Amino acid sequence: MVSTQTVKPGTQAGALPILGLLGAVLSVQVGAAFAKGLFPVLGPQGTTMLRLLIGALMLAAALRPWKVMPSLKTLPWLAAYGVTVSVMNLLFYTALERIPLGICVALEFTGPLFVATLGSRRLLDLVWVAFAVAGIVLLSPFADVSRGLDPIGVLIALAAGGCWALYIIFAQKAGAELGVRTSAYGMAIAALLALPFGFSAAWPYLTDPHVMAGAAVVGLFSSALPFWLEMMALTRMPTRVYGTLTSLEPALGALTGFLFLHESLSALQCAGIAAVIAAAFGTAVTARAPVSSPG
Repeated sequence: MVSTQTVKPGTQAGALPILGLLGAVLSVQVGAAFAKGLFPVLGPQGTTMLRLLIGALMLAAALRPWKVMPSLKTLPWLAAYGVTVSVMNLLFYTALERIPLGICVALEFTGPLFVATLGSRRLLDLVWVAFAVAGIVLLSPFADVSRGLDPIGVLIALAAGGCWALYIIFAQKAGAELGVRTSAYGMAIAALLALPFGFSAAWPYLTDPHVMAGAAVVGLFSSALPFWLEMMALTRMPTRVYGTLTSLEPALGALTGFLFLHESLSALQCAGIAAVIAAAFGTAVTARAPVSSPG
């Protein structure tokens, strides 16, 4: 998941920022693939805890958030932001243990889609909502009985999408004062909250160099690297280009799952992912406001 930043609506996108954002989106999916490889050892909770902890340390070193302290007015929003980051990641990795990466990303992606169209009265926005709903139906456990999905995994991925929707709201509130340092504070809060859930699973492996190297790769690809690449890209591209490129996340998730995890999808499941991508693409190119994405 990529960090929330403000996209400048009037800027022109060159090749470098586009490549940077595509790299950020792909990096998140590669990080998720590496994370799934740690599940047999650490479980989703232990993997989540180490990913958040390592990501928090990397972001703290890069952003030095203590240079801008949050005010009392912002603290509740920052706390809500950190809680949402923690719960969202715990739910996403728990769902990822049960269902393929591409499907998990597509289901989670419906959260920000509904936020983007929330409160709109335009018929066109309802069309994109219909595409997203169609995608969810096609990705449901009952759509393809020959390739049935774990229903609990599907529900958990949708719950992660709901957390992503809340994340966007809380990030905007906290980010108004803290700017880019919001992600560093939020990741630190999220890591502390994840400790009770994942520490017991991770504790026996904290001195295992192979496991910790894998966790470091997850923290790098899921947090530090995409954050840096997105920072480089966002001030140099218009909102619609940003939204259009991030709509490729479910497709890149499916491709990464196929290449790294040998996960194959049925025709109906591919159609469901395509419907979610169409909804994200349509929302981005017809949006009246910038689109945000998490980190």
